[in-house]
Amino acid sequence: MTSACPKMRLSSGGIGYRDTGGPGLPIVFVHGVCGSKEVFRHQFAEALTGSFRLIAFDLPGHGASDDASDAQKSYSIRALADTTLDVMNYLRLPRALIVGWSLGGHIAMELMARFPERLAGVVSLGAPPLAPGRLEAMRGFRMHWDLALARKAEFTTRDAERWQRLCYGPDADGMDFAAILRADGRMRPEVSKSLLKGEVADERQVVETSPVPLAMINGAEDPILRVRYLQKPAYANLWEGRPHLIPGAGHAAFLSHPNSFNVLLHRFASEMALRFPGPYQTDKAKVSPPDFARAAEPRSRRRAAR
Repeated sequence: MTSACPKMRLSSGGIGYRDTGGPGLPIVFVHGVCGSKEVFRHQFAEALTGSFRLIAFDLPGHGASDDASDAQKSYSIRALADTTLDVMNYLRLPRALIVGWSLGGHIAMELMARFPERLAGVVSLGAPPLAPGRLEAMRGFRMHWDLALARKAEFTTRDAERWQRLCYGPDADGMDFAAILRADGRMRPEVSKSLLKGEVADERQVVETSPVPLAMINGAEDPILRVRYLQKPAYANLWEGRPHLIPGAGHAAFLSHPNSFNVLLHRFASEMALRFPGPYQTDKAKVSPPDFARAAEPRSRRRAAR
């Protein structure tokens, strides 16, 4: 998990990443709490790499990335969305398709709210689009005892095993368990606080009004997400007019059922490539957040270091 990999230097610190390169539509993968870029290993397959540029990175405090120097400042969902945009700036991507799993799905919806012009589409997995308030969170998430671990700063080995089983199921890989142990525990309460206290965009409103095409792809047996909740929003641009469920899959459907997920992702990304044709990378001389972030909240004062 933490073996040598390319690292970009951003305002949030060193960020480990994986990039296939190529001229195709960029697909940026954003993992969940205590995950890493390696959870998307089955997506870096020929069926996808032959058509698209795939990029996965470790959020701050995860995998090969640096821990945050200021947890309160850097581990909120809003700040992690900023880091995701900085990754795109560093790689000189004017637009990309975002695949967000769990926490990554909430980050993707934050980007939909603040920077829609940078998105060629969003795939959300395991992330219910919540309106503000704890009651809405109770409607969107299953009330599982182990879900309380999402707010716990210090994990015992037993805690890590419980979190692994909840997120990855009974047949999890040792690589994913190592990622859980490696994660900076200060991140968990900050992420939970920003979500439960409404320090993010109104996600329900976002999916009901955003012009960004949205694919909802989830495991039919997700132990964290209430699948029926996905039917409640009046989506503005829901792909194929319905949420997609992968039979027999849990919270990490892309990992446990990669073939089923990859077929859906390839189809969605192919349609988005037709809707948003390239070029998908700009010259270094033209890269600057003011040029790229002409959305509701430009990031003109935070240049991504090269």
